Amino acid sequence: MDIKIVSGAQTGVDRAALDAAMDAGIEAGGWCPVGRKAEDGTIPDKYPVKVLPGAGYKQRTRKNVIDSDATLIIYFGFLSGGTKQTVAICIREKKPYLLVDAQEMSIEQATERITEFITNKKISSLNIAGPRASGEPRAYAYTIRVLNNVFEQKHNPK
Repeated sequence: MDIKIVSGAQTGVDRAALDAAMDAGIEAGGWCPVGRKAEDGTIPDKYPVKVLPGAGYKQRTRKNVIDSDATLIIYFGFLSGGTKQTVAICIREKKPYLLVDAQEMSIEQATERITEFITNKKISSLNIAGPRASGEPRAYAYTIRVLNNVFEQKHNPK
Protein backbone atom coordinates (compact mmCIF):
# COMPACT_ATOMS: atom_id res chain seq x y z
CA MET A 1 0.00 0.00 0.00
CA ASP A 2 1.51 3.29 -1.07
CA ILE A 3 0.45 5.42 1.88
CA LYS A 4 2.00 6.92 4.97
CA ILE A 5 0.13 6.74 8.27
CA VAL A 6 0.53 9.72 10.58
CA SER A 7 -0.44 9.94 14.24
CA GLY A 8 0.57 11.66 17.47
CA ALA A 9 1.25 8.33 19.25
CA GLN A 10 -1.14 8.96 22.15
CA THR A 11 -2.67 5.82 23.70
CA GLY A 12 -5.82 4.43 22.04
CA VAL A 13 -6.55 5.21 18.39
CA ASP A 14 -3.17 6.85 17.67
CA ARG A 15 -1.10 3.89 18.84
CA ALA A 16 -3.37 1.39 17.10
CA ALA A 17 -2.88 3.32 13.85
CA LEU A 18 0.90 3.22 14.16
CA ASP A 19 0.95 -0.43 15.25
CA ALA A 20 -1.28 -1.52 12.34
CA ALA A 21 0.84 0.41 9.83
CA MET A 22 4.15 -0.90 11.17
CA ASP A 23 2.81 -4.48 11.30
CA ALA A 24 1.74 -4.18 7.65
CA GLY A 25 5.10 -2.72 6.59
CA ILE A 26 3.53 0.66 5.82
CA GLU A 27 5.45 3.87 6.43
CA ALA A 28 4.41 5.50 9.71
CA GLY A 29 5.31 8.69 11.52
CA GLY A 30 3.96 12.00 12.73
CA TRP A 31 4.60 14.62 15.36
CA CYS A 32 4.37 14.28 19.13
CA PRO A 33 4.59 16.75 22.02
CA VAL A 34 7.80 17.80 23.73
CA GLY A 35 9.21 15.03 25.90
CA ARG A 36 7.36 12.42 23.77
CA LYS A 37 4.54 12.95 26.27
CA ALA A 38 1.46 10.72 26.37
CA GLU A 39 -1.08 9.88 29.06
CA ASP A 40 0.88 6.73 30.02
CA GLY A 41 4.21 8.57 30.30
CA THR A 42 6.84 8.72 27.57
CA ILE A 43 5.92 7.44 24.10
CA PRO A 44 7.97 4.26 23.53
CA ASP A 45 10.90 4.58 21.11
CA LYS A 46 9.43 1.95 18.78
CA TYR A 47 6.95 4.58 17.55
CA PRO A 48 8.55 6.59 14.72
CA VAL A 49 7.23 10.01 15.72
CA LYS A 50 9.25 13.21 15.93
CA VAL A 51 9.11 15.73 18.76
CA LEU A 52 7.61 19.03 17.60
CA PRO A 53 9.78 21.70 19.29
CA GLY A 54 7.88 23.71 21.90
CA ALA A 55 4.66 21.79 21.23
CA GLY A 56 1.91 20.44 23.42
CA TYR A 57 -0.97 18.23 22.31
CA LYS A 58 -2.87 20.93 20.36
CA GLN A 59 0.17 22.07 18.35
CA ARG A 60 1.09 18.45 17.59
CA THR A 61 -2.45 17.72 16.42
CA ARG A 62 -2.50 20.76 14.13
CA LYS A 63 0.89 19.89 12.59
CA ASN A 64 -0.21 16.29 11.90
CA VAL A 65 -3.41 17.57 10.20
CA ILE A 66 -1.50 20.11 8.09
CA ASP A 67 1.24 17.67 7.07
CA SER A 68 -1.26 15.02 5.86
CA ASP A 69 -3.51 14.83 2.80
CA ALA A 70 -6.51 13.95 5.00
CA THR A 71 -7.50 12.82 8.50
CA LEU A 72 -9.43 9.76 9.64
CA ILE A 73 -11.20 10.37 12.94
CA ILE A 74 -12.49 7.33 14.81
CA TYR A 75 -14.79 8.07 17.73
CA PHE A 76 -17.43 6.40 19.90
CA GLY A 77 -20.84 8.05 19.90
CA PHE A 78 -19.78 11.65 20.43
CA LEU A 79 -16.79 13.88 19.80
CA SER A 80 -14.95 15.29 22.79
CA GLY A 81 -11.57 16.64 23.90
CA GLY A 82 -8.71 16.36 21.45
CA THR A 83 -10.83 14.34 19.02
CA LYS A 84 -13.34 17.20 18.72
CA GLN A 85 -10.45 19.64 18.42
CA THR A 86 -9.02 17.60 15.52
CA VAL A 87 -12.27 18.03 13.55
CA ALA A 88 -12.18 21.79 14.18
CA ILE A 89 -8.57 21.97 12.94
CA CYS A 90 -9.47 20.00 9.79
CA ILE A 91 -12.30 22.44 9.08
CA ARG A 92 -10.18 25.52 9.80
CA GLU A 93 -7.30 24.25 7.64
CA LYS A 94 -9.70 23.10 4.88
CA LYS A 95 -8.36 19.54 5.05
CA PRO A 96 -10.52 16.54 4.11
CA TYR A 97 -11.56 14.26 6.96
CA LEU A 98 -13.66 11.16 7.50
CA LEU A 99 -15.61 10.55 10.69
CA VAL A 100 -16.10 6.92 11.71
CA ASP A 101 -18.46 6.37 14.65
CA ALA A 102 -17.36 3.02 16.05
CA GLN A 103 -20.65 2.67 17.93
CA GLU A 104 -22.59 2.88 14.65
CA MET A 105 -20.25 1.16 12.17
CA SER A 106 -19.24 -2.47 12.17
CA ILE A 107 -15.61 -3.37 11.45
CA GLU A 108 -16.66 -4.30 7.90
CA GLN A 109 -18.58 -1.05 7.29
CA ALA A 110 -15.71 1.06 8.62
CA THR A 111 -13.20 -0.88 6.49
CA GLU A 112 -15.25 -0.18 3.36
CA ARG A 113 -15.76 3.53 4.14
CA ILE A 114 -12.07 4.11 4.92
CA THR A 115 -10.87 2.22 1.85
CA GLU A 116 -13.23 4.26 -0.37
CA PHE A 117 -12.08 7.50 1.29
CA ILE A 118 -8.39 6.70 0.67
CA THR A 119 -9.06 5.66 -2.93
CA ASN A 120 -11.49 8.44 -3.90
CA LYS A 121 -9.41 11.23 -2.36
CA LYS A 122 -6.13 9.72 -3.67
CA ILE A 123 -4.62 9.97 -0.20
CA SER A 124 -0.90 9.31 0.13
CA SER A 125 -0.56 10.55 3.72
CA LEU A 126 -3.36 9.81 6.22
CA ASN A 127 -3.48 11.29 9.70
CA ILE A 128 -5.42 9.06 12.11
CA ALA A 129 -6.89 10.44 15.32
CA GLY A 130 -9.39 9.56 18.02
CA PRO A 131 -9.84 9.09 21.74
CA ARG A 132 -7.06 8.06 24.06
CA ALA A 133 -7.34 4.79 25.99
CA SER A 134 -8.50 6.42 29.24
CA GLY A 135 -11.37 8.15 27.42
CA GLU A 136 -12.43 5.08 25.44
CA PRO A 137 -11.15 1.64 26.43
CA ARG A 138 -12.41 0.10 23.14
CA ALA A 139 -10.47 2.55 20.95
CA TYR A 140 -7.31 0.50 20.42
CA ALA A 141 -9.01 -2.84 19.66
CA TYR A 142 -11.56 -1.39 17.22
CA THR A 143 -8.99 0.75 15.40
CA ILE A 144 -6.39 -1.98 14.96
CA ARG A 145 -9.00 -4.44 13.62
CA VAL A 146 -10.35 -1.93 11.11
CA LEU A 147 -6.93 -0.79 9.93
CA ASN A 148 -5.61 -4.34 9.64
CA ASN A 149 -8.55 -4.99 7.30
CA VAL A 150 -7.94 -1.77 5.32
CA PHE A 151 -4.24 -2.51 4.88
CA GLU A 152 -4.95 -6.15 3.98
CA GLN A 153 -7.45 -5.05 1.29
CA LYS A 154 -5.01 -2.56 -0.16
CA HIS A 155 -2.34 -5.29 -0.37
CA ASN A 156 -4.77 -7.83 -1.87
CA PRO A 157 -7.38 -5.95 -3.93
CA LYS A 158 -10.35 -8.01 -5.09
